[in-house]
Amino acid sequence: MTEKTIQRIRKFTEDRDWDQFHSPVNLAKSIVIEAAELLECFQWDNDNFDEEHVKEELADVMVYCQNLADKLGVNPDEIINKKMDQNEAKYPVEKAKGSSAKYNEL
Repeated sequence: MTEKTIQRIRKFTEDRDWDQFHSPVNLAKSIVIEAAELLECFQWDNDNFDEEHVKEELADVMVYCQNLADKLGVNPDEIINKKMDQNEAKYPVEKAKGSSAKYNEL
């Protein structure tokens, strides 16, 4: 996400004085709620879905994730890269390629 987009999200929240409602637990709940709305887009048909609706719900999830990262004072790039390092160690290409098995089953 670009810095310009992050600043836009922050300004949106600030202009509405919504930070007062953005406790970590409330933001985590909101992420789950929006993720459920994203999943609902595929509820009855895996192949025929409204792509614009999917994009809107995905954006909602991402905005709440950025808000939570701000609230926790963490850098999304840093935590994502740290997690990717862990995933790469747990799922080496030579064992995981083409497999949906969990790391302890490879």
